[in-house]
Amino acid sequence: MWKFIVRRILIMIPQIILLSVLVFILAKLMPGDALSGLVDPNIDPKTIEELADKLGLNNPWYVQYWDWIQGVLKGDLGQSFRFKMDVTDIIGERLVNTFWLSLATLIFTYLIAIPLGITSGRYNDTWADRLITGYTYVGFAAPLFIFALLMLWVFGFHFGWFPTGGSVEPGIAKGSFEYVISKFYHLLLPALSMALIATVSTVQYLRNEIIDTKQKDFILTARAKGASESRVYNRHILRNSLLPIAAFLGYELTGLIGGTVFVENIFGYPGMGQLFLESLNLRDYSVVTALVLLFGVASILGALISDIILSLIDPRIRIK
Repeated sequence: MWKFIVRRILIMIPQIILLSVLVFILAKLMPGDALSGLVDPNIDPKTIEELADKLGLNNPWYVQYWDWIQGVLKGDLGQSFRFKMDVTDIIGERLVNTFWLSLATLIFTYLIAIPLGITSGRYNDTWADRLITGYTYVGFAAPLFIFALLMLWVFGFHFGWFPTGGSVEPGIAKGSFEYVISKFYHLLLPALSMALIATVSTVQYLRNEIIDTKQKDFILTARAKGASESRVYNRHILRNSLLPIAAFLGYELTGLIGGTVFVENIFGYPGMGQLFLESLNLRDYSVVTALVLLFGVASILGALISDIILSLIDPRIRIK
């Protein structure tokens, strides 16, 4: 088991290095440079050129990459011209909000998906199964940003049940009980909007797993031995069908990255997704580069987590 984990981590290291190279090259290909937005364009071009030489912007790309990656390893992601502060500090402020939003979405996803998947798989070809399957088809077809806008309009503006922006009510003392309740209240609607769309693939997968497991030989043998129907489902079918769902945990985390970019902007939720689009529109390249790198690393780590969980569930896939 430990050999598999070590080898999987060793495979991940070149992936992260390749990712960092691609992110840096794409950033260099974008119009402008690190001085864009920082220097008055009316300044003498010679002065700007001297400043670029001082910052190393005229060095070969591989020299600039090495200088940049050294800063990344030290936690120095550069400075934002928009916020006039270190990128590390900006991301640190937004990271907490995105973390709680992603965690709440993940919890809601499994709370919704597991009961629906179990019901649909156990009672397949019934009206309950048809209704749940119909919901998953609608979920697959509905774009997240359209569904989020609909949820915002209905439950935020029309009924007024949820706030329509921000992450906490202004004026509440940080750390108080009211502050915690307000934070949860503000992330509830964005998290539910993402969960109701993200849950459909898990429902379908669990349904298919249960239906497939019901027809396997060891289930037929258990029934032939006189085991009760509840015991067959709880001890054999459900137990074996739920295990692969755990392996998708890492991939669910990866999927949340793309979802937060849209949802945070639609709900005005101050997280990394909103920061990414704002920085992209303003060409705040130092922030964009850092966020793309973080999102990429998070995706690679999500795949690593899924592979480790899957190897624990099914030892046959472990690398010897």
